[in-house]
Amino acid sequence: MKECSNTFMRYELKYLVTSEQRQAITDLAENYMRPDEFGKSTICSVYYDTPDMRLIRRSIEKPIYKEKLRMRSYGIPDAGDKVFVELKKKYKEVVYKRRVSMTEEQAEKYLSGKTEVPKHSQITSELDYFLTFYQNIMPSVFISCERSAFFGKDDSNLRITFDSDILWRDYDLSLLSGIYGKPLLEAGQSLMEIKISGAMPLWLSHKLSELGIYKVNFSKYGNAYMAMQKKTEGGCCCA
Repeated sequence: MKECSNTFMRYELKYLVTSEQRQAITDLAENYMRPDEFGKSTICSVYYDTPDMRLIRRSIEKPIYKEKLRMRSYGIPDAGDKVFVELKKKYKEVVYKRRVSMTEEQAEKYLSGKTEVPKHSQITSELDYFLTFYQNIMPSVFISCERSAFFGKDDSNLRITFDSDILWRDYDLSLLSGIYGKPLLEAGQSLMEIKISGAMPLWLSHKLSELGIYKVNFSKYGNAYMAMQKKTEGGCCCA
């Protein structure tokens, strides 16, 4: 199972890169980083929201504090396979993530209010509060991507991930249903995320400047929501 830790606190910086820029960063990173233990992986997420999409509508307004809830798997799970229920919070520029693992079946029943969490903890107490505060939480969008991840040889808190083939759909909202949907990125694009606990390494900062790569505000869920709005209005579905 990916990333054993259940709590995270870090900065997450996002960039949209071309295939050439991605290759240049990857080539340089070989001197300072190594591939994640699991190498390339497929990540599937079902985001939960209120019926009026309160969470994502607030998120795209760029408030000081925002939060999201999702169920996540690495690969397409079966009902008895372990998945993560994740509560992701962002205060100013710092990202905090809490998550617990349970089977897909348990997670679906828990998030739909049909049963209590299988095992209680401080993290599940936060999840319980969230579900009580935002009543009638339900699945809102499925998002998948192909991810390549790297971490620092000398600093394990430094991570670089490249997400490509980002797909979304607002129906058939189950991790069990497989990977399909509409693309969020243009052909050849990747979403690069640099995850750090402190300052960015100089070698990486210099390379970004050399390649003309600049930070962007990019939320997979946020872009999927905006594409959903365009679809409702009769426009193009691609972000």
